[in-house]
Amino acid sequence: MPPTHATRLITSRLILRPWQDEDLEPFARLNADERATQYLLHRLTRAESDALVARIAAHFEREGFGLWAVEAPGVAPLVGAVGLLVPGFSAPFTPCVEIGWRLAPAFWGRGFATEAARAALAFGFERAGLDEIVAFTVPANTRSRAVMQRLGMTHSPADDFNHPRVPANHRLLRHVLYRLSKKAWRASTVQARR
Repeated sequence: MPPTHATRLITSRLILRPWQDEDLEPFARLNADERATQYLLHRLTRAESDALVARIAAHFEREGFGLWAVEAPGVAPLVGAVGLLVPGFSAPFTPCVEIGWRLAPAFWGRGFATEAARAALAFGFERAGLDEIVAFTVPANTRSRAVMQRLGMTHSPADDFNHPRVPANHRLLRHVLYRLSKKAWRASTVQARR
């Protein structure tokens, strides 16, 4: 696996860190899990999952950020991936940086996605100098949409779009877009400290 020069981010319960060879097998299990991939076009084979990690490493080298491997000390060495990505497609809201997450179902419902995403947002706004971060998913993905809302992201139906990488008439074609500006993030961060 190529080396990743990712910055480590530490929260109260999690470590967002560079990928390691030991992460490949549990990440492949996650990417082959029916529940974890229900809103993706297909589950990934081991080779496809490994190739995804290689693309993540290349993204870190190119952009200075990407999807971190998320470790929960005392719980699991890898619970999933959370981070910032530059989408590789054109849409009305691109170019942009999106925040995304994919956690193994065994670790759902513990607030890990929200906690890790908050660290990634802080990195994006404070260290990467981003002015806005977006997130998107299909309308039925209520779990991810709830995370977006907890992060302070806002949704406008006018921003909803047909994902250009999803075939026409496919059940996953339509996507909702959530946005968070640096200004709104700062305001919510100040409010949370009060």
